Amino acid sequence: MHYGEIKYFDIANGPGIRVSLFVSGCPHACKGCFNEASWNPAFGEAFTEEVEERILQALYKKEIQGLTLLGGEPLVPENLHALLPLLRKMRERLPEKDLWCFSGYRYEELMQREGKEKEEILELFSQLSVLVDGKFHLEEKDLRLLFRGSRNQRLISIPETLESGKICLYAGWNDESACRTFLEES
Repeated sequence: MHYGEIKYFDIANGPGIRVSLFVSGCPHACKGCFNEASWNPAFGEAFTEEVEERILQALYKKEIQGLTLLGGEPLVPENLHALLPLLRKMRERLPEKDLWCFSGYRYEELMQREGKEKEEILELFSQLSVLVDGKFHLEEKDLRLLFRGSRNQRLISIPETLESGKICLYAGWNDESACRTFLEES
């Protein structure tokens, strides 16, 4: 796997201050994508154990709330497979940190995977706090949305969704009034 960028102090891709890993490789090719260069799976640098360790070290800082995976497409099977060792180490060493993932795949699509791919999605979901799902739709672009680029995308609370067996949206962040209140209070 390759990655295009790591932001060690990111406030745009989830709540609080985060470490954000932008992986390379994306099959969706969304019109208006903010990160077209990341569509190429060979874009950027190789994701090595050294890079993994730098990310983990950055997560130890008390002001860092968690890790965000985005791209590119983190949930292309080969990317997810490459990310799981990092996520296992994160849960082992830093269980108090949260994990967010942005994906062009819908939750329902991910749950239809089979075999090893399904096992790996379920392993990710066992650690994931929030999944921002859905392709970016230029015609639904809305700059007032927090943590999303277009109205079709959802912020899904994965622990609640797995527990209830139905999609549960991440409380307080999926409607415009909640976002407006957050912005006014900031």
